[in-house]
Amino acid sequence: MTPTTGENLARIRRQSTLTQEQLAERAGVSVEIIRKLEQGTRSSARLDTLHALARALGVPTTALLGDASQAAARAEPDHRPLSLAEIRRAVAPVHDLAGAPIAPPSVEPPGLDVLRSRLRAVDRAYQSNDYARALAEMPPLLLEVRAAAGLVDDEQREAAYALLARTQHLTGNLLIQLRAGDLAQTALAGALEAARQCGDQVVGATVMQGMCWLLLRQGRLAEAADLAVSTADRIEPRFSRARPAELAAWGWLLMGAAAAYARDNRPDEAAELVDAAEAAAVRIGERVPEPGHLMMVGGFDTARVLMQRVETAAVVGDPGRVLQLAEAVPPGPTAVASSWQRHRLDVAWAHAARRQYGEATGVLLELRETAPAWLRHQRYARDIVQTIAEGRRRAMSAELADLASLVGCQPV
Repeated sequence: MTPTTGENLARIRRQSTLTQEQLAERAGVSVEIIRKLEQGTRSSARLDTLHALARALGVPTTALLGDASQAAARAEPDHRPLSLAEIRRAVAPVHDLAGAPIAPPSVEPPGLDVLRSRLRAVDRAYQSNDYARALAEMPPLLLEVRAAAGLVDDEQREAAYALLARTQHLTGNLLIQLRAGDLAQTALAGALEAARQCGDQVVGATVMQGMCWLLLRQGRLAEAADLAVSTADRIEPRFSRARPAELAAWGWLLMGAAAAYARDNRPDEAAELVDAAEAAAVRIGERVPEPGHLMMVGGFDTARVLMQRVETAAVVGDPGRVLQLAEAVPPGPTAVASSWQRHRLDVAWAHAARRQYGEATGVLLELRETAPAWLRHQRYARDIVQTIAEGRRRAMSAELADLASLVGCQPV
């Protein structure tokens, strides 16, 4: 594995025979920052801080740079842009005047089956909220998949570009979770181009759902709804003979459009789309989509549709209906972990809105236990904690204080 910045710093400092205190004095940097970096309790630092340390050690700043995926996963205050440097190189590679990449892959990529297996592993890491692992493993995988797509013969072309589209789609989803929206848009645009190259309608539709999610995050509600509805209309399956993956891709698009309509104060249209998505989920039943797709396809079922109904009720501000509908949702977590986690945040919001602060805190503590990395990136969670903190009658408990620290809330 690639050494972290702290590991590089500790190795070079020891080689220089400087103590942490001596390095701090020479660089004009807090000794506490050096300790935290070397101990791994902090994974990244500002570039000017690393530059000062490098000057004091007499090495290039790049000699200190290492794997900062943990910093991004933990949303450390100073993690950007260094923690995303590797994935940025993979998503947006630099080319010279002749169009050749500045840093091409140094070895021939493995076969498509090996690359598919690695993509499945990264998908599992992402779905289990292990963003640090996903962020560390995705850049070399994306570079090798892109290289493989450029080397295959005509017989393997469609399969290679389908794999590239899925890889870039998962990259985009990961970057959305990490609040790197502009970079996510670049990744998803590449995924759409690869989907066009492979000609697989299901792959293209699922990538479109990723783009709709990004547009929602950017507040572009009308564009998100229009894109989801127009794509769903274009790929609408015939229920009598549609494959599970086709039904799932269509259903995800409908729920994406419903999410946009709900946020755009169009609840009736949102409800109609959720009804149609439910029909697709019922039609799938216990059938499993064909292998090869990301978990996003396999994670579409009636339980996910129920969660969408709960979300719509939360968006329109009806906490009583949220709790009523949530009773019908099967216990989780689900294959698409973020869907279940978002659902539990809706339940926490409903409890907080009804001044049931103990119940709301309990749900949040459950998420802190099972998905701390995911929870750290959720502004929704921060708002709920703020509501609980402001509504409390007693001094803040240690558990609530820990939650506030985790999500970056600063209650009064």
